[in-house]
Amino acid sequence: MRRLARSEAGVEGVGAGRLGVFVEALAASGQELQTLMLLRHGKVVLEQEWAPYRITDRHALYSISKSFTSMGVGLAIEDGLLGLDDQVVSFFGPADLPAEISDNLAAMRVRDLLTMTTGHTEDVVVAGSDTPRRQFLATEVAEKPGTLFVYNTGATFMLSAILQRVTGQKLLDYLKPRLFEPIGATEARWQETPDGINTGGWGLELNTESVAVFGQLLLDRGGDVIPAHWVEAATSKQVPNDNQDNPDWRKGYGFQFWRSRHNSYRADGAFGQFLVVLPEQDAVLVITSAAPNMQAVLEVIWEHLLPALEGPDDGVYAPTVDFDLKPPSLGKAAPGDGTTYVFEANQFGLLTARLDRDGSGTFSFDLGATGTVQDVVCREGDWAETRWRLGWLGDRLLTSATGDPFTASMRFAETPQLYTLTCRPDGDTITVDIHVNVGFGPADTTLIGRAG
Repeated sequence: MRRLARSEAGVEGVGAGRLGVFVEALAASGQELQTLMLLRHGKVVLEQEWAPYRITDRHALYSISKSFTSMGVGLAIEDGLLGLDDQVVSFFGPADLPAEISDNLAAMRVRDLLTMTTGHTEDVVVAGSDTPRRQFLATEVAEKPGTLFVYNTGATFMLSAILQRVTGQKLLDYLKPRLFEPIGATEARWQETPDGINTGGWGLELNTESVAVFGQLLLDRGGDVIPAHWVEAATSKQVPNDNQDNPDWRKGYGFQFWRSRHNSYRADGAFGQFLVVLPEQDAVLVITSAAPNMQAVLEVIWEHLLPALEGPDDGVYAPTVDFDLKPPSLGKAAPGDGTTYVFEANQFGLLTARLDRDGSGTFSFDLGATGTVQDVVCREGDWAETRWRLGWLGDRLLTSATGDPFTASMRFAETPQLYTLTCRPDGDTITVDIHVNVGFGPADTTLIGRAG
């Protein structure tokens, strides 16, 4: 679904030749790009896909989710359901609160959750917890709230929990008629914790154009969707964050938005998901990627995109980048003998592996709570598409196989993740070395399977 008008770069005062240089510089930065969209004066002047990724697909946004949660808070405040200075503990009862409430916990406000100044000295990681509200509230609040910036995804989850308490709806349901439907983001999907609360700080999935429309909404100071004063407050510097290391992470923090250099602001998510708003240039940039170094992406933006926004040039958009992310080609896929190997419980849910004489590999995964087992077949050649039924890795799965030892590639095309499984059978055992391109855990894991 196209919701934004398209235009030529030069018509909107953008240098088309410099845009080509910008895209080439991104490709040369060592950061894997997946989709890109640039708006100027509210119109799309550049959109690019790296196959098999598609602009129309949902994409895992990670911490870009936080900025959408901020909009939910602003709307609830406008509805008179809560206030910035409401105490966090006032929204929760004995089942969630610790037996003794410290002075610092009692002093924590909604404002402190929004600005990541909760008084915690490190991120309160609630992902995977069966009782995330209780875990957050039980964690020591060592500093006075409002005084110390510490990036805290648990704080954003608590905003979602509070919104659910005061609205009687999950955050996604609350935002559907108020934000997602007005901007045409009907594909919106948001992960939930085991107790049925949208995760808030992560887990939102939207397509690239929906994120761009949201960015334009911010640039338009909320239009008739979000109160202008809330957009202004959320995207302005509310607290200092000089304790951060990278230059674009120490320009101040708003209400779940980062301030950046060049008087810009952004929402960003792990592994290179970016929504960069450039008010002085009347531009919005969205990038989805698998970037191990997010600061490197921003450096390319400042060095090469800003000059392109200074005015048209005599060039044309003609980057020499290969826009196909092809599977590895390491020679003919080594055949196996059909033995099925069984693995002990592991973080990937890999149950069995079998390498067959036709050069294919079949990997069975346990999908956990659903009680479903899915077989994924990897064969030599270009990407083969199938549907992955474990929602937290999206729906589109692309597979291929190559080489000796047999190496399977699994690209989850609605996330940044690419799994590479290198298989070495040896009699009654098989060693599978699993490499994950980007993630929160170890990049490399070795699993041993035994003939079943």
